[in-house]
Amino acid sequence: MKAAVIVFPGSNREGDMARALEQATGQKPAMLWHADHELPAGTDLVVLPGGFSYGDYLRCGAIAGRATIMDAVRAHAARGGLVLGVCNGFQILCESGLLPGLLMRNANLRFVCKMQHLRVERNDTAFTRHYAKGQVIEVCIAHGEGNYEADDATIARLEGEGLVAFRYCAADGALGGDANPNGSRNDIAGIYSEKRNVLGLMPHPENLIDPLVGGIDGRALFESLASAA
Repeated sequence: MKAAVIVFPGSNREGDMARALEQATGQKPAMLWHADHELPAGTDLVVLPGGFSYGDYLRCGAIAGRATIMDAVRAHAARGGLVLGVCNGFQILCESGLLPGLLMRNANLRFVCKMQHLRVERNDTAFTRHYAKGQVIEVCIAHGEGNYEADDATIARLEGEGLVAFRYCAADGALGGDANPNGSRNDIAGIYSEKRNVLGLMPHPENLIDPLVGGIDGRALFESLASAA
């Protein structure tokens, strides 16, 4: 697995993401700058990490979605290459047109930073094959704009085509109510592109890969990617 992590002005999770990728693949990922024009030859996976790209001016991810490097990321995705966006990376994927919908302010208008349970909706993708379908995992969230929204037709298509990747849930897998931390439609925490080669999600699996920091439920996502190459 040859991975590349895109760093924008304001990114702050690129180090955690690089460690998670190296742990799973045995290789350090390439670190690319937002003003670069090309991906390294042979890149399998592009990762957009969390942070506050360009200070989150305009809307979160709006400027990053139009950065020079994103033309190369869009071309990579069109070829069927894997793309992962986490938190601000999810927002950038929506703003760049690689995923539908957008991320709005949390329903309670407050930044949330806490551990959160997720339900794995399917395990037949390059991102989730090391999980079980319906498995409840615990990772962390840290965002102020994670409230996923789209028009009714888009939500129906995502649900009908099995493109919801993860949903917020309680420890027993129950959906709704207090288990939804930000008001996202249908408890959506992450979605796939039509070809399921692009994944955007708000929680941070890269922070739960070592028992010393609270758990390893994020590790299977990176192990899934490592085995996909």
